[in-house]
Amino acid sequence: MLHPSYTDLINAVNSEVEPGEQPVVQSRYSIVLATSKRARQIIGGDEPLIAKAAGKKPLSIAVQELYEGKVKILGDNDAEEEEEAKAIEAAADGDPEAFETEAEQVEEEE
Repeated sequence: MLHPSYTDLINAVNSEVEPGEQPVVQSRYSIVLATSKRARQIIGGDEPLIAKAAGKKPLSIAVQELYEGKVKILGDNDAEEEEEAKAIEAAADGDPEAFETEAEQVEEEE
């Protein structure tokens, strides 16, 4: 059995949601997707964000990171806004490729 439980994990992830707003995570499926994505990032070389991660499996680390609030799950709108902000920041830093990517996205939307 996984500890914390699915219910505890969902409650921890949704703890910062304002009353009246839609919860970020509404199902076990969403939790499974988020933890598996984070576990793949850890396997791919990302550093664990929790203490005492040595010797633990990547999925256990991912579950603990979500439970402790070290990793946030972004909704679809939040992810798009973050990508736009990164592209604008890169363009401001003088990265011509980032500017071209932003321009291509604008053309696609039109």
